[in-house]
Amino acid sequence: MFDPQTVAALLTLDEKASLVAGDTVWTTAAVTRLGVPALLLTDGPHGVRRLAEDAAPGDLYNCLPATAFPTGAAMGSSWDPELIEEIGEALAAESRDLGVDVLLGPGLNIKRTPLCGRNFEYFSEDPVLSGHLAAAWVRGVQQAGVGASLKHFAANNQETNRMRVSAEVDERTLREIYLAAFEYAVRKSAPATVMAAYNAVNGVPAAQNPWLLTEVLREEWGFDGFVVSDWGAVADPAAAIPAGLDLRMPGTGGRGATEIAALVKEGTLDEADLDRAVGRILRVAAGLHARRTTSAPAVDHEHHHRLARRAAAESAVLLTNEDAFLPLDASGGGLAVLGEFARTPRFQGGGSSHVQPTRLETALEELTRAVDGRRDITFAAGFRLDSAPSPELLDEAVAAARNADDVVVFLGLPEAAESEGFDRTSLDLPTVQLDLLRAVAAVNPRIAVVLSNGGIVVTHEVEKLARSVVELWLGGQASGGAAADVLLGRAEPGGRLAETIPLALSHTPAHVNFPGTPEQVLYGERLYVGYRWYDRTARDVGHPFGHGLSYTTFAYTDMEVRVPDPGRNAAVVAFTLTNTGQRTGSEVAQVYVTDVEASVDRPERELKAFRKIRLAPGESRRIELALGERHFAFWDERRRAWTVEPGTFRISAGASSRDLKLTATVDLAVAPQELPLTLDSAVEEWISRPRARAALRRVLAAASPPGARDFDSDETGLLLMGSMPLRRILTLGKSDVSAQALADLLTDANGGA
Repeated sequence: MFDPQTVAALLTLDEKASLVAGDTVWTTAAVTRLGVPALLLTDGPHGVRRLAEDAAPGDLYNCLPATAFPTGAAMGSSWDPELIEEIGEALAAESRDLGVDVLLGPGLNIKRTPLCGRNFEYFSEDPVLSGHLAAAWVRGVQQAGVGASLKHFAANNQETNRMRVSAEVDERTLREIYLAAFEYAVRKSAPATVMAAYNAVNGVPAAQNPWLLTEVLREEWGFDGFVVSDWGAVADPAAAIPAGLDLRMPGTGGRGATEIAALVKEGTLDEADLDRAVGRILRVAAGLHARRTTSAPAVDHEHHHRLARRAAAESAVLLTNEDAFLPLDASGGGLAVLGEFARTPRFQGGGSSHVQPTRLETALEELTRAVDGRRDITFAAGFRLDSAPSPELLDEAVAAARNADDVVVFLGLPEAAESEGFDRTSLDLPTVQLDLLRAVAAVNPRIAVVLSNGGIVVTHEVEKLARSVVELWLGGQASGGAAADVLLGRAEPGGRLAETIPLALSHTPAHVNFPGTPEQVLYGERLYVGYRWYDRTARDVGHPFGHGLSYTTFAYTDMEVRVPDPGRNAAVVAFTLTNTGQRTGSEVAQVYVTDVEASVDRPERELKAFRKIRLAPGESRRIELALGERHFAFWDERRRAWTVEPGTFRISAGASSRDLKLTATVDLAVAPQELPLTLDSAVEEWISRPRARAALRRVLAAASPPGARDFDSDETGLLLMGSMPLRRILTLGKSDVSAQALADLLTDANGGA
């Protein structure tokens, strides 16, 4: 393998330009004379989308077969980093087998709004959950010498006008919500690449944003891979390369390289910036090949299919289960299986992540195989996938339901409802599907519903008509088998919601600001995304973040929160989890933190740690979860730093953001990180610090006329003036304070000599 430093010194200008410009749609340029191979990049958050040799450049669907794992929305609901890392290892094996060097994933943009058409690719509405799962995905993929690419960096939360819209978002919100998952994954898993998004952030395109790509990503977080553009995201390479972009994609067969070389020759682009980008690409390429200590192993597609089936069940969320209707008895009389999705599954989203599966299971076939003649199964489609009304299909389904002991109805969103390239306009299921459910419920109340959709749908009407509702998401090529396993109790529904299900679209936090104008979208809800919004506003929801039922029950007891080192803002949370039911099952234990009294507005509670635990009936386990300084911190925009204020924090553990079983408090006594006081600091800031308050009293007493009242003795006056800058108070008052006295005041108040 080539040595990056040696090669970099020998490259010509044209060769350097070729390396940063790409070659074909999916490959970088090779430098054959120096032994630099081309890199093949391809889509792949939930499967390897390697185009077939005869595929046209823009053909997204003519792909070589690969395992279609559950989509990001499903994997997010697994809350299981170990499972996600195992999927990453399988993706790496298939990437090696197909000659892929960089797999473009994972997608870890936060679900700002449930209308985003690409939400099926993303993990969750919370940066802690998304960050942990993304880091696990990257570790799994990269252990075999295949690069990962975190995408889409950053604030890429809609498809509408995605190539020109600017996300207008304050820095605190960026840091705490939209950048935090990327930061965690960069620091914990060292991805080979990061993909710059199409959109702009506060007016600067992400692909040429020096604050994002250099100051934050590299200088603060220590990222040492290369930054690749989303396909077609670079409008100005002369601005993008100095900003920190390294590889412009797609390649254009040499035209891009010619353009970049010309920019250097005319002095528009500094060759030192080009050299820096080239060096990063060479280091990553050499590093990937160095980790390939063996030839590509033979891929066990059957094993990967079983993994995909297990993952789909671990991601399925049991939303409701009235009177323990599920699991169904495999020998319990007639079973009506209704809904076209039962035989024509929707298992993945549309657009660039489309995978050609190695095989495809249907729920109808897998249920039939599982009951093995012990139940009489009758199928009726019930509706058309294009959502056109069909009285004949509806009547057939109602007849099947009327004569059945139990009914399973497969509902969901058709492919035309959600995809890359456009956003949704509704959270409702198609009318023809709801009409089917109403008609079936009128003749048989023993109904379980299985949902297949990439983004959430409102479920309250479905839940009124069905005894049990299972959210299966877009569960990959084995989702049909997973549905059968969950319905019949051969596997438990292991998922928990990674995003809140609201009661109505109008309740969602970004509703009035989405999708904005073609040029700008205002993130007016600020930090209050997902459960942070619903919990802070005490708004009723369909199901809260973290919710999911099991076929068993769990108890949380004996909570303890300890601070190992009084000099550090860190704590350890411990509690006991017990399976109190009759079946083996898993629980996702979630820990939330509340800052009881803060100087800035903070969410009611925030997820800071979690663990998925599998327990046998009667089994107990002591859970310990560590909370570090960042778990208590907020981004202080004045200090431009993460800040923990001393005081009381409430620690809660439970099964969702609204099902908190245990609560304790902890006092953090580490000294506050205070900004120096200035004349523009508010009066309330001055008087909140004893040293500053005393100094200010002395100065004003010396300059005020005899008999004047102390400036802070009037409570009403303080309420009026507390937020005013001290400079304004001095201007309005009658005190005559000299410039020297003010200088001495500032020195004394801030502890100076």
